[in-house]
Amino acid sequence: MSLEKFAVHTITTKPWSLDECIENYARQGFGGISVWRDTLVGRDPAAAGRKIADAGLSLVSLVRGGFFTAADPAARKAAIEENRAVLREAAALGAPAVVLVCGATPGQLPLENIAQIEEGIEALLPEVERTGVRLSIEPLHPMYAADRSAIVSLRDANALAATIDHPLVGIAMDVFHVWWESDLECQIQRCAEAGRLHAYHICDFKPAFSDPLNDRGLMGEGVIPLRTIDDWMQAAGFNGLAEVEIFSHQWWACDQHEYLQKIAAACRSIYQEQA
Repeated sequence: MSLEKFAVHTITTKPWSLDECIENYARQGFGGISVWRDTLVGRDPAAAGRKIADAGLSLVSLVRGGFFTAADPAARKAAIEENRAVLREAAALGAPAVVLVCGATPGQLPLENIAQIEEGIEALLPEVERTGVRLSIEPLHPMYAADRSAIVSLRDANALAATIDHPLVGIAMDVFHVWWESDLECQIQRCAEAGRLHAYHICDFKPAFSDPLNDRGLMGEGVIPLRTIDDWMQAAGFNGLAEVEIFSHQWWACDQHEYLQKIAAACRSIYQEQA
């Protein structure tokens, strides 16, 4: 299978600068890139966007916005302002979407957190419409429900997006977070039928991980039925790039050129076209 159907998140090869990511992803033959904001510090986003385009890479998204929840109203207002800045940065970069990790505040009920997330996203809609940059809600695995996101299933994300009901608000689906859902195929179809299936992130889930955040697996190292989920995505009509997003101290400590070659091999092996 051609690597042009895959993108890589800059966080996947965290030791590299943005320039190194652009150069090496393009040389390896990947079709796209998703840019994490830390790689843009001190750079002109527009110039970075031009460099990505000149390398022949499709820019999928800017990562990340969100974290809307807080007990203090002033903190919630500050989060909205920060997200407006993220949208402007994405527009300057040329990114069509911003991925949202929505937030959760310890001590608040899940429904309180969800209400604050909804309020935060709705407050951004005028800036979304002005810039044309989409917001992609990313549901997280329930182990992050206490302090990272109250949106802990694709079902939750679908419900939130349906409540907001805006054509520029959709969902980024990461297999690490949703593979376990018993109705995942139906939820993917629901998301696609509503025109909200913005993005598709891939990696693997290792049951014996050493770190709940930074020990994700390279595709094939864990238990996610990756090919089955990919079949569901294709059946739902998703035609975007599959984005490799791996947080891993183990892989970050390796030679990143060799690691990128392993990523390429895993993409070809697991997602190879069937005869």
